[in-house]
Amino acid sequence: MGKFIWLCQIRSLLFVLFFLSVVDCCLSLSSSSLNPSPSCLPEDTSALLQFKNTMSIDDFAFYSYCYPKTNSWNESTNCCSWEGSTWLAIFNKGVTCEKATGQVISLDLSCSKLVGSLSPNTTLVRLRGLKRLDLSLNNFSASSIPSGFNQLVSLTHLNLSRSFLSGSIPSDISLPSKLISLDLSQNYLLKFDSHGFDMLTRNLSKLENLLLDWNLHSSLKRLSLEFCDLQKDIPSEIFQLGYLEYVDLSWNSLTGFLPKSNWSSPLKFCDLSSNYFRGSIPSSLGNLTKEKIPDVFGNLNKLTTLDFSGCNFSGQLPPSMFNLTQLTYLDLSTNRLEGGVPSWLFTLPSLESLDLSYNSLTGPIDKIQKRNSFQEVYLAYNHVHGEIPSSFFGLSKLTHLDLSSNNLSGVIRSDMLSKLESLEMLDLSTNNFSGVINLDVPSKLKNLTEVNLSNNKLRQFPSFLRPAKRLTSLDLSNNKIQGSIFKWESEGWEQLINLNLSYNSLTSLEQLPGKKVLTLDLRSNLLQGPLPAPPPSLQKFLISDNKLTGEIPPSICNLTSLHILDLSKNSFGGIIPSCLGNFSWGIRMINLQKNSLNGKIPDFCVELSRLTTLSLNDNKLEGLLPRSLFNCTLLRFLNLANNTLNDVFPHRLSLLPDLQVLILRSNRFYGRLDYSMATSSFLSLQILDLSKNEFTGPFPKKFFQSFKRMKLVAASQPRQKRGENCSVYNLNRGCGDGSPPNYKNFVIVTMKRLEIELDLDKSLTDFTLIDFSNNRFNGRIPGALGELHSLLVLNLSHNRLNDTLPPSLANMAALESLDLSSNKLGGTIPSELTKLTFLAVLNLSQNNFFGPIPVGYQFNTLDNDSYAGNLGLCGFPLSKKCGSDEERKPPTPKLVEDEDSAIPFIWELVMMGYGCGVVLGLSTGYIVFTTGRPWWLVRMVERDWQRNFTRWARRIGRKRN
Repeated sequence: MGKFIWLCQIRSLLFVLFFLSVVDCCLSLSSSSLNPSPSCLPEDTSALLQFKNTMSIDDFAFYSYCYPKTNSWNESTNCCSWEGSTWLAIFNKGVTCEKATGQVISLDLSCSKLVGSLSPNTTLVRLRGLKRLDLSLNNFSASSIPSGFNQLVSLTHLNLSRSFLSGSIPSDISLPSKLISLDLSQNYLLKFDSHGFDMLTRNLSKLENLLLDWNLHSSLKRLSLEFCDLQKDIPSEIFQLGYLEYVDLSWNSLTGFLPKSNWSSPLKFCDLSSNYFRGSIPSSLGNLTKEKIPDVFGNLNKLTTLDFSGCNFSGQLPPSMFNLTQLTYLDLSTNRLEGGVPSWLFTLPSLESLDLSYNSLTGPIDKIQKRNSFQEVYLAYNHVHGEIPSSFFGLSKLTHLDLSSNNLSGVIRSDMLSKLESLEMLDLSTNNFSGVINLDVPSKLKNLTEVNLSNNKLRQFPSFLRPAKRLTSLDLSNNKIQGSIFKWESEGWEQLINLNLSYNSLTSLEQLPGKKVLTLDLRSNLLQGPLPAPPPSLQKFLISDNKLTGEIPPSICNLTSLHILDLSKNSFGGIIPSCLGNFSWGIRMINLQKNSLNGKIPDFCVELSRLTTLSLNDNKLEGLLPRSLFNCTLLRFLNLANNTLNDVFPHRLSLLPDLQVLILRSNRFYGRLDYSMATSSFLSLQILDLSKNEFTGPFPKKFFQSFKRMKLVAASQPRQKRGENCSVYNLNRGCGDGSPPNYKNFVIVTMKRLEIELDLDKSLTDFTLIDFSNNRFNGRIPGALGELHSLLVLNLSHNRLNDTLPPSLANMAALESLDLSSNKLGGTIPSELTKLTFLAVLNLSQNNFFGPIPVGYQFNTLDNDSYAGNLGLCGFPLSKKCGSDEERKPPTPKLVEDEDSAIPFIWELVMMGYGCGVVLGLSTGYIVFTTGRPWWLVRMVERDWQRNFTRWARRIGRKRN
């Protein structure tokens, strides 16, 4: 019986093998018939066969699922068809060729039971078209990696893992510039030479995957892979390498958790900043190893530099970090750390720099012990409250102290600060300090160079600043300092470069600071009188929103280094000095809006200019636009609203490649928008406001087709990169050449039936608007408007537009506000408009629309006001229901003709004649009957009148009887 069962099992096995061979044959035939292999190049065939001859096959030393792919290789067959001879080869093709050229582009010999040495001159490097090479899971007999792989210039994927390789990893393995994936993992005898990692990080610009698991030889001391786009979980084995002293894996995309044990490396430098780890900082980081290992491995007490900033760590700081007695630099900023500020941190004997800013630390700062080693302390952007403990000022070697953006309160004592004799930078901004106690104690803060006390409640000028002869930057903005800053208070500030006194209640300055000031910010105070003479060194002069009067003095043009000039929101009168247009050497922003300036706009950009922003709105300027504006090739923002300018539309501005905002609202611009500019014009335009002018005629179709920036869909619009916080108008610190960090540039626009103040710094990235309202445009709405896929606001109201709405308006997928009110539009409302799913405001009132209102999406949220004055409309949200055919017919149109037609003129003459005739007839009748002449006319009228009256009287009499 047992023998019978055994025979049955053999028969079943033979049947399975037969079935698999048939399947393999069928698949091979179908593959060869449907996808014929290209002809392999002779030189590639020769290189592959020579490589085969250097290897042998070991059928017993490898995994059972491996297969010797090279067994089927021979000269009589096409190398592009070398796939192996069993069904397993279907899923693991050995050789792949380029169909067009026959060049070998992929060689997969993984798990092929190969045994032998990779010789330095291996023939594989002759496969010049090779893009992928996989030699993993073979036995190369402890041979080293050939240095010739650098000749494979097209190589993108190289896998030599688990192949018993040894020796030093050649530095030129990274020279193929297209290499995306490099896998050298689990070759336990491999190690990097002295230049291996340096070459790896410099040359692998496109590397996405780097696998070195179990490769790092115990002699490795330095590992630096900064900015290598490393991903996935961080390998914990790194921290267990016996000789590793330096680790820099910063600015990658590593994830996972740090190891909770076995930190046995003699680390001195560890930088894991700007990654995406999870969990908390393990307590094992500060613990001595409990395992018995040789002293040569050391322990973490040798750690001097630890940077875990921007790593997403949470929880509290482990107290075991108290053991890091050799630590000199500790940066844990920009995480999610919680709890109080540990006082034991300030007792670490060697710590010089501590950065815990941008976390969620709470509570008051505990009393700390005096430690002379501290030089830098950064605790900004936390939730620390209470007063600054007096023991804090015992850190006598402190040079940088930043406690900004917390909830600290109390007063700033000048006598306590004076103890920090080495202090160079002090930042206590954005807290709740109620004031400064200016005690009559000699200040010793002679080394101060930068002080920021902004955003507090200070009411007087701090006295401890007086002896700061080296002061270069002072920010006292957003406080409650009143009155005047006297001359003696600012004596000795010869080195001052940046001074910010904005948003206070200052009425005067006895003397502006010294001759080296580059940025002077006096915005939003109560300064009165004429414009004070600024230092000639100024680059940024901001004195807007005060009560300054008089004219802008021509001496302003002596500021030959000026980049930004903001005199807006004052009461300056007179004309704009013509010399302002000659700042061709470097001025970028001129803001004179909301004054009482009159006269003509001077010639800006006469010569090569770097002007990017020009705001002259809300003045009394008149006349034509200076044609020199067309030479401002870098202009991005132009606001001329609310003046009395009288000119045609400045078409040549459309050729400025960077122009993003053009506002001509509320002037006397006139004429048609006949468009003949190049199709590449208005490339960057995002806001165009021509409202409240006297433009006429129809919209040219090509005019809207040129708005390239508004055609971009949201996903394709340029976005800010990581770490980039500047815009084209708010040119912040670090953005090149702009204004102070809190400088804002606003513009008034009409959106969703409201006038709003748009912050261009925050909104301009995606904001787009067209406002042509309150003009005399006529004709049809062009269908080309539908091509503006990213347009958010469209206002064509209060014009003379007629005809029906083009259904193509539904293609403006981003539209949020559409105002077409007070025109002569008619027909039915296209149902396609219900596709505008972001539409929040629709105003079609005061037109001639008829028929049912479309239903669906945002149309279900609109109110009656959206359709007022359209007597022929019916359906929700109106009370008028749609039913009979009569209700679907258009109402009798009002007899209103186009502006350019001759018919209105004729009717005006008729009505004038009719009116004149009535007046003349009544006057003549009065004269005739009062004078009695001519008598024949009087007798005829009397006879006819008497006859008609007699007939009327008889008729009335019969009715009564």
